[in-house]
Amino acid sequence: MATRSKWQRLATEAVNPRSRGIDTMAPDDIVEMMILDNRAVLAAVQREKPHIARGAELIADVILKGGRIIFAGAGTSGRLGVLEAAELPPTFGIDPATALAIMAGGAAAVHRAKEGVEDDFKAGQRAMRGVRPSRGDVVIGISASGVTPFVRGALVNARAAKARLIAITCAPRSEIADFADVSIELVVGPEVIAGSTRLKAGTATKIALNMLTTAAMVRAGKTYGNLMVDVKSNSDKLRDRARRITTTVTGLDDDAADALLRRARWNVKAAILMQQTGVTRADALSRLRVEPRLRQLLGGR
Repeated sequence: MATRSKWQRLATEAVNPRSRGIDTMAPDDIVEMMILDNRAVLAAVQREKPHIARGAELIADVILKGGRIIFAGAGTSGRLGVLEAAELPPTFGIDPATALAIMAGGAAAVHRAKEGVEDDFKAGQRAMRGVRPSRGDVVIGISASGVTPFVRGALVNARAAKARLIAITCAPRSEIADFADVSIELVVGPEVIAGSTRLKAGTATKIALNMLTTAAMVRAGKTYGNLMVDVKSNSDKLRDRARRITTTVTGLDDDAADALLRRARWNVKAAILMQQTGVTRADALSRLRVEPRLRQLLGGR
């Protein structure tokens, strides 16, 4: 007798009845079907709003206390974690060492798929051990199926180190949820190509990650209103953005904002604080080290 597949029961392996004849469809019909199918993504994210909000608050608390965000995943899930870790420093001005990502198969697997590496539980433990998680960090384990051994291994190691844990999966009642302080289960339904979790599952995961990290960074004072005041002004485009942010907040014209930013060495928060309160750059930086939230330093304005 043939052995029943141990993966067949997974929600991410289910067959979508609406796409059974996809190979007979014209391109515009395939696209239309996928547009309709993707409506399930936002509905899945909406259902998890309370858990995403709890996760964001947890991350904000970790960032304000000097801890790190560590993403762990395999395949598409791992690449989404790598992308998030790479984009947080330039967007929100955090130290690159504050946002890390480990991925099954290592750096080489980011650009080229390495099949089978996700099945190594001990590799997940070793990879997590290599970044030395601590009780001051938060680890985000990402696994569409919810059973990826590499991710489970990483979370087991992180839990032993007393790090805070967030699990993101696209399966209900997943295994990795058992390890987590916050579990986000984005149940999007079967993919138009059965088992291809780079589709709806990947899209829902990316949206959830965007919400988690953006809400957390806003709560940690990395914006002033919706302005990117912690932006690293290390290109012409970003210096122009810094100038526009400074003019918007202070009311200075472009030339005056440019001169102010040069005195502040292109630290936007420091420049605004200098202009609005009359302090020196050194005083502004000292205040920001104690309280990174600009609005609080400006008296709630």
